[in-house]
Amino acid sequence: MDDYQENLEFIVPENFNFAYDVVDAWAEEEPDKLALLWTNDEGEELRLTFADLKQRSDQAAAYLQQLGIAHGDMVMLILKRRLEWWISMLALHKLGAVAIPATHMLTKKDIVYRNTRASVKAIICADDSYVMSQIAAALPESPTVEAVIAVTHLPAWCDDEKTALPKGFHDWYKEIINAPAFVRPEHTNSNDDTMLMYFTSGTSGEPKMVAHDFLYPLGHLTTGVFWHNLKENSIHLTVADTGWGKAVWGKIYGQWIAGACVFVFDHEKFNADALLRQIEKYRITSFCAPPTIYRFMIREDLSHYDLSSLQYCTTAGEALNPAVFDKFYEQTGIKLMEGFGQTETTMTLGTMPWMKPKPGSMGMPNAQYDIALMKPDGTFCEEGEKGEIVIKTDKQKPLGLFKGYYRDEEQQRKTWHDGYYHTGDVAWRDEDGYYWFEGRIDDVIKSSGYRIGPFEVESALMTHPAVVECAITGVPDDIRGMVVKATVVLGKEWKDKAGDDLVKELQQHVKRVTAPYKYPRIIEFVDELPKTISGKIRRVEIREKDNQK
Repeated sequence: MDDYQENLEFIVPENFNFAYDVVDAWAEEEPDKLALLWTNDEGEELRLTFADLKQRSDQAAAYLQQLGIAHGDMVMLILKRRLEWWISMLALHKLGAVAIPATHMLTKKDIVYRNTRASVKAIICADDSYVMSQIAAALPESPTVEAVIAVTHLPAWCDDEKTALPKGFHDWYKEIINAPAFVRPEHTNSNDDTMLMYFTSGTSGEPKMVAHDFLYPLGHLTTGVFWHNLKENSIHLTVADTGWGKAVWGKIYGQWIAGACVFVFDHEKFNADALLRQIEKYRITSFCAPPTIYRFMIREDLSHYDLSSLQYCTTAGEALNPAVFDKFYEQTGIKLMEGFGQTETTMTLGTMPWMKPKPGSMGMPNAQYDIALMKPDGTFCEEGEKGEIVIKTDKQKPLGLFKGYYRDEEQQRKTWHDGYYHTGDVAWRDEDGYYWFEGRIDDVIKSSGYRIGPFEVESALMTHPAVVECAITGVPDDIRGMVVKATVVLGKEWKDKAGDDLVKELQQHVKRVTAPYKYPRIIEFVDELPKTISGKIRRVEIREKDNQK
């Protein structure tokens, strides 16, 4: 641990480009090395080597050049888990263009907002009827968009029936075969050019544009090599939609730097049984998913699956409830290694392979970041004190930290000032140096003079067998200022027991597990919790609904 913290150093090349310097380099050194194993819920399977990736991304880059895409151009990708997302990402990197991954759940309004805010020049999308209809509806209000390319599920030369494309949409497979030989631009990029941009998932307010430079993939070396503990023979599966920032954490950069194979399961709707069958069939060795996925996995009888290939499992996206850690370990013998970061960063805190995990802890700071906990008055926290996670930037921008909020100087000044980037997340540090998540600054509940973090109450509730998922929020109260409310999803065998008796049982359970003053005075049973596409619980939506009552 000390060696890692003290001696981690990055040798940063000039004009680094992930597509050329990592993927094409692997293609030259080990062309037949398996890089991508893609499957879907219809039983289809494709295996691509690094040589295949080079050939296909060169072809795609030449095709996009024909359509006028060049250095600095903004290109939005709405490709679900289609194979072409990886090809498009590499092709755009090779051109020095800016990739903007986006979720397939966007509405016309969402697409117009993104197109106009970022001056999007082109969109590459899946031939999903909903996706294409929303894009088509958005185009009249998106003057900067010059081309929309649809990726048909089957190549155009197949006889099988294909989805009809809206008028004016380009057909990827019909047109790409006529692309000329690719010629690499004389100057593709500088290290500080923008390579990737995300509209944040927006747990509150309008989405912000998070811009990353061409060194961002290098920042994920620690994600893949250290946190995911990947080797060249690893087969790694991260459960994430390609429109979510977690996809570049676990589906491309750090994994291919390590030389591992990225496994993709392209499915329409999540099903824990189907996912476990994929792990079993394809002998997945390394697995990463948000806590939500693990919650549903442990509801299955894991003894019915052969998970013997699994060697290492990680989790991020939101805090991990200790009860989930314990149950997964009991059923698999594998300890979940937690990590923390944001769309704006790579992994900033994590439990590394040489560390003993503490269930519910985010781990310790990643050596590439200088991290502290700051109080509202600007002073720093001692052990056990709660404060905002901040990243020191007065000497230089850490590798992996975003460039800034594109076209939003106000937000930039608000979160990045006086030599620190302010994450907006609250945590505390124990005597061993491990960090423990409390919640977003806006999520912390102030009740009768107490400050209550939602995660600690959620973790207490999750130890009750009736609870599959829950969200803790504050509800205004005339006497206490705010009271704690729990919105709870029950297991199927408990749903018919929802009522006053179960409410009292859950309240008493929380009082026994944690400090009594934290118990939820209000409990509401629901079928599902509102979430972002990334799987994060949208507590703000629960609060807004409560305020409208």
